[in-house]
Amino acid sequence: MSVGNLRTRYESAGQGHLFTFWDDLSDAERDALRTQLEALDIERVNRIYQKAVTAEKELAESTGTESIEPLPEDAADSVIGDPAKEKEWRGIGLQAIARGEVGVLLMAGGQGTRLGSSAPKGCYDIGLPSHKTLFQYQAERIARLQTLAAQSAGKEAGSVVIPWYVMTSGPTRKETESFFKKHNYFGLDSSHIIFFEQGTLPCLTMDGKVLLETRSRVAVAPDGNGGVYAALRRPLSSDSSTTVLSDLDRRKVLYIHAYCVDNCLVRIADPVFLGYCIQKQADCAAKVVPKAYPTESVGVVARRGDKFSVVEYSEISKEQAERRTPSGELAFRAANIVNHFYTTSMLKNVESFEEDLAFHIARKKIPHVNLESGESVKPAKPNGMKLEMFVFDVFPFAKHFAVLEVARADEFSPLKNAPGTGSDDPDTSRRDLLAQHRRYLEAAGATVKEGVEIELSPLVTYAGEGLESVKGKTFTRSGYVESVEELDALV
Repeated sequence: MSVGNLRTRYESAGQGHLFTFWDDLSDAERDALRTQLEALDIERVNRIYQKAVTAEKELAESTGTESIEPLPEDAADSVIGDPAKEKEWRGIGLQAIARGEVGVLLMAGGQGTRLGSSAPKGCYDIGLPSHKTLFQYQAERIARLQTLAAQSAGKEAGSVVIPWYVMTSGPTRKETESFFKKHNYFGLDSSHIIFFEQGTLPCLTMDGKVLLETRSRVAVAPDGNGGVYAALRRPLSSDSSTTVLSDLDRRKVLYIHAYCVDNCLVRIADPVFLGYCIQKQADCAAKVVPKAYPTESVGVVARRGDKFSVVEYSEISKEQAERRTPSGELAFRAANIVNHFYTTSMLKNVESFEEDLAFHIARKKIPHVNLESGESVKPAKPNGMKLEMFVFDVFPFAKHFAVLEVARADEFSPLKNAPGTGSDDPDTSRRDLLAQHRRYLEAAGATVKEGVEIELSPLVTYAGEGLESVKGKTFTRSGYVESVEELDALV
């Protein structure tokens, strides 16, 4: 497209100010800005802005009037205190994994900024004896699960594959790929690890004008974890025919487990969750944990009108938050932990209703260039907005939605805050993971002395299985083990 036509297009869209400094730019700067503007669907940006503003206003007006109800009994199950159901679902899930029908989708676009690190969050070491990063823990859980599934189906070792789709962002893509390569893909076959990138959207002023970060570059930000759905359709390489969705088809993957990188307890491709969803014939599902207390600041999976949705804690009244069921449990207790199941067909179907989804507005302090002076501005208070879609925005469109409740202590310990914060920080992640390993050993019949911390490699056990040999033993020394045999040194 000629520069004249490009400028006309942007002026027609009310965004002609992006050419303010054009005449003063070098040839290289003009090429960079032109490339960025040609790739941008500015009309779509305007539509997204208008829809987001309208949706935010409608939500504010409907708060308190819209019907928000707890999950109906037939929509949710729990594994808590039901080992028979858990065993049945695990068997179904392991069979699906053994047949090669399961893939894993990791949302890993975030940086560890709040942790004091500029590296991708998955590269973070929470201070375990092994000093393994989140990425390594997750890779080794996949490896262990592949082994378990092969054993359960009577297949030879190494014959079962769980492909791992790793969604990065612009700032984390290169470093994530380098980290995996440097660590030899943590023992996994690199041909089954597929990296892709979530999209970006321009940052806007409060009235919808695109901000310039510099005189020759538009300010952009990742489009939220809900950007994963569009990212699945984007070309993986210069070969435009290969996408994540086409790769899933090629591998004949039917079911996807999706999760966030920052949960050190996540059970990747959890066969129990998979088996539950397959048995329920769900096309989309959420794994949840019980709220810790009525006013905990978490979103909950509930019903908004006649649709399943994640309802933010700010939308639930104190009376609703404290409501109890006849059995004494909190009515609104299904805390969302960004741990989801999809059929591949559901992921393909998102494109058909994506235009109906409204982006959410996050008002932020966005560095930009002053259009009059050309000087850089670092605002002291929010001056603009980033537009994000949330991964759970598709829930209302699922035809068969299901919810599985699991124990928080076993499956959810997020890493959000800087060391020393006291909650959702590296210390609590480390504590929760080592406490789980203690429970695994004790459940297998061992005694672990007070103050002793034993870290079990994911290659030793996925969820407490395979520890029969520790029965009757008393562990008196702390340490890290990579095989069951090494535990004898800690007696």
